[in-house]
Amino acid sequence: MWTLSGFIDEISPDFETQCSVAAGLGLKYVEIRSAWGVNILDLDDDQLATVQEILDRHGLKVSSIGSPIGKIDIGEEFEPHLERARHAADVARTLGAPYIRLFSFFIRSGDDPKDHRDEVLRRMRALAHVGEAAGVVLVHENEKDIYGDTPERCLDIIESVGSPNLRVTWDPANFVQVGVRPFTEGYASLRPHLEYMQIKDARRADGTVTVAGDGDGQLVETIRALREDGFDGFFSLEPHLGDVHALGGFSGPELFTRAHTAFTELLKSEGIEYA
Repeated sequence: MWTLSGFIDEISPDFETQCSVAAGLGLKYVEIRSAWGVNILDLDDDQLATVQEILDRHGLKVSSIGSPIGKIDIGEEFEPHLERARHAADVARTLGAPYIRLFSFFIRSGDDPKDHRDEVLRRMRALAHVGEAAGVVLVHENEKDIYGDTPERCLDIIESVGSPNLRVTWDPANFVQVGVRPFTEGYASLRPHLEYMQIKDARRADGTVTVAGDGDGQLVETIRALREDGFDGFFSLEPHLGDVHALGGFSGPELFTRAHTAFTELLKSEGIEYA
């Protein structure tokens, strides 16, 4: 049985509303990126305590911290960011989250990513050590315009770092938006390292984000293959059906519900049980 989650700040800035809608949809887990319009890593101890209280009241647990770690330019200073990653690990432990999402640094337009490979890998190794020390798994997202935005470079990161605490989170829409056919061109190579799924889809023609199954993200092929090879992990809704910006997106309650319905109907049509 697969486990659903979701970036619930796409529902509302208000954390109570986020949790109320999520629980109403039957979610048992959520992914936290921000609350009350504040990034999860910038909440103080009292706010984190309130987050936990609201989660408990709605019967929700945290699947992952949707952090912005690695979502800076490769030319920016790394040490302050590494300290922020250590804080992300503390937040994950506070909220009982087994995973932290992260990225592999923006590459400036016109630069060849290969020219930055050594520095990217140095930083990713340092981040993996943070995960190892904290006992949390870092899942790398294939965000467009970062070093690891193609299957080949995602694989390069994971294999070169070689840490059990650095794994792959798969975002089919992001692959589509960089010209990749996700399942055809990435599944076989990345499946051994795949730990977490983010659910949004996109159209190849113009990059428009859609609900699961309405784009070119090859969601049907992917979930069939995952079922066949026994994947047992989280599927986190990240609809991006409204506003989209550098650090995330927003959908609102109605569009988030629409995204949830589209994906769960897809699972039902394939005879896949979920919770």
